[in-house]
Amino acid sequence: MADHSKTINLLQLIKRIGAYLSTKISKLFVTQDFGSVWAIAGFAVAVIYTWRALRSQPKSQPGTSGFTIQPNENLLPSAQDVTPNDGFLQPANLALGHMVRQKLSDGRKVTCRLLGVILEENTPEELQNQATVKSSVLEVVLEMTKYCDLYLMERVLDDESQTRVLTALENAGIFASGGLVKDKVLFCSTENGRTSFVRQLEPDWHIDSNPEITSQLARFIRHQLHISTKAERISSNVHSSSSLEQFFTV
Repeated sequence: MADHSKTINLLQLIKRIGAYLSTKISKLFVTQDFGSVWAIAGFAVAVIYTWRALRSQPKSQPGTSGFTIQPNENLLPSAQDVTPNDGFLQPANLALGHMVRQKLSDGRKVTCRLLGVILEENTPEELQNQATVKSSVLEVVLEMTKYCDLYLMERVLDDESQTRVLTALENAGIFASGGLVKDKVLFCSTENGRTSFVRQLEPDWHIDSNPEITSQLARFIRHQLHISTKAERISSNVHSSSSLEQFFTV
């Protein structure tokens, strides 16, 4: 009832102002004072817009302060920004994801060797005893699986080594996000086999720690990342970094 009474009173006020303006404008046309006419007309328009704005205001509910808060969807996190573990935004992960996309530029298919890059081990012989995923590289690999089509590959000496590698990747949670599946982890018995894998897949990026493989692929692959502690420049399209995580976090 109070809102209805206020509306009636405001409407009556608008009517009285309208009548006054009508009389005033008629007199001004007689005296040909057009400057004052336009001033009054502008005032009238302002009154009308004010009236419309007041009518469009949402009615307050009993027991509220009369203010209505509208949700802003742009301020709400997207499903990709919320981790399934705690449901809160992880600023570090968001920054890392941005760096991964920025570094890879428009590259959406990536091939990467395992030894010396993702695994602690550096030779196929070591894989006959154990396979260990670097803890420092895990977040980078997971972000890569969100953005690109990632293939992992390595030379192994026996089937047991292959099983150890897959088990290590699985235990590290690399397959948990669904971005990388076991079928995209490729094994071969020679270094040339890895080169053949890369050329068949035709990736936008290849990541390797073997300088000979990197050099051979330089004229076929658009971008490469060579993982090495030595600052060596193999080709103009080959980047160099001491580690995978260092390349994507600097």
